Amino acid sequence: MSAEFVLAHTTLAPVPLVPEIVLHSAAEAMDLWALTEREQPPFWAFPWAGGQALARYVLDHPAAVAGKRVFDLASGSGLVAVAAALAGASQVTANDVDPLSLAAVELNAAANDVVVERVLGDVLDGDAGGADVVLAGDVFYDREITERVLPFLRRAAARGAAVLVGDPDRAHLPRSKFVAQARYAVPVPQTLESTDTRAATVWSPL
Repeated sequence: MSAEFVLAHTTLAPVPLVPEIVLHSAAEAMDLWALTEREQPPFWAFPWAGGQALARYVLDHPAAVAGKRVFDLASGSGLVAVAAALAGASQVTANDVDPLSLAAVELNAAANDVVVERVLGDVLDGDAGGADVVLAGDVFYDREITERVLPFLRRAAARGAAVLVGDPDRAHLPRSKFVAQARYAVPVPQTLESTDTRAATVWSPL
């Protein structure tokens, strides 16, 4: 499974909150998940609310990334990485553990005429060394991943990286450890969120 699979099961469409960006997006999650035959849902196939909010923030505040090396953690579709590249980042690296995600990132970067480097694998024992900015959209979706992501983001911030997180009020977001930068009403797929709109906030660490 690779780029051909992504192309076969998605349609290129503007992102609702970030219409400047187009993504190869799927119409329905469960059927696609079954087709992938993987434990992990197809996070790469949809513009999730946290990622949309973070991408909107980056495009509206380009100084946050312009001229800087950016690392997009758990990139999924690459939405946030593409936004960083469009906002003028000098280098953008998208990371994910799913090879299909990185295939989608490559396709979505090309569709938006930007360059995004890709790194496959679990990097959560590190600190995104070399990146000036670390972006993470919708990464607090369960307790186990939160327990690994939070120390990663803390280490990145401790070595001097700017950290921005986009989150649609997921239950495991440790709000006491962050300060809100912006909040958005994000259009989302009904099939994913059981609603047409979710509030999502962009946070930075305290």
